[in-house]
Amino acid sequence: MSPEPTASRDRMPAAFLGHGSPMNALETNRYTEAWHTFGASVREPRAILAISAHWYIRGSAVTAMPRPRTIHDFGGFPQALFDVEYPARGDAALAEEVAELARPTQVVLDQTAWGLDHGTWSVLCHAFPSANVPVVQLSIDARQSFDFHLELGAKLSALRDRDVLIIGSGNVVHNLRAIRWDAPDAGMDWAVRFDAAASQIMRERPSELPSLAGHSDFALAVPTPDHFIPLLYIAGLAAADSSAQSRTFSEGYTLGSLSMTCHAVENHA
Repeated sequence: MSPEPTASRDRMPAAFLGHGSPMNALETNRYTEAWHTFGASVREPRAILAISAHWYIRGSAVTAMPRPRTIHDFGGFPQALFDVEYPARGDAALAEEVAELARPTQVVLDQTAWGLDHGTWSVLCHAFPSANVPVVQLSIDARQSFDFHLELGAKLSALRDRDVLIIGSGNVVHNLRAIRWDAPDAGMDWAVRFDAAASQIMRERPSELPSLAGHSDFALAVPTPDHFIPLLYIAGLAAADSSAQSRTFSEGYTLGSLSMTCHAVENHA
């Protein structure tokens, strides 16, 4: 049985976190401090549903194991990063709720294959450092359109009434081939333009976020869709709720071609 819904203005917030390099898990900087501040600003959720750019597969699945493993899905980083563990519990009941809300889309309950990848744990280790809140992760179906992901986000809106914090983790602008090592804290003009356009749509008309595929800078900003799609879920949540407001709570760029912008969706009386 699902928990009783809360009043609309008391809905749990939702957020998109620009996660950048896995090394942010070990560092203290303005982005990790923003994640920490966001986590400290919300009441403790019943559980967290994470949509990470790094579980990008041909199908929809949700973690349903009691103890999701910490996945170190990268290479070439210091051993200290591979030593990081995020020992949050899973939540099989929440996984079943996600599968039910997603119908008729079939969402497989994953008992063994995945866990929490660095798109999830590298931000949660700052936002919820004690790892005391259960975490479930939803895959991104690589076969589906932007509209599909927006609509699935809208379907999941009911979870905000059940004290579930929904977090998307990716980067609005993510082009590793265009990295500028001489621009550690700057964004190229096309990156800044596209990021600004995304922020404006999130504030004013989140249901239209898929239209950014027609933006003149889309090909440079989103050469692959995996890091952009998590924002579509947060846009779907905002679009499903007329009383929701979206705001940016951290902005910036790194290496010229990565946006670190973070968005929060909140309800106000």
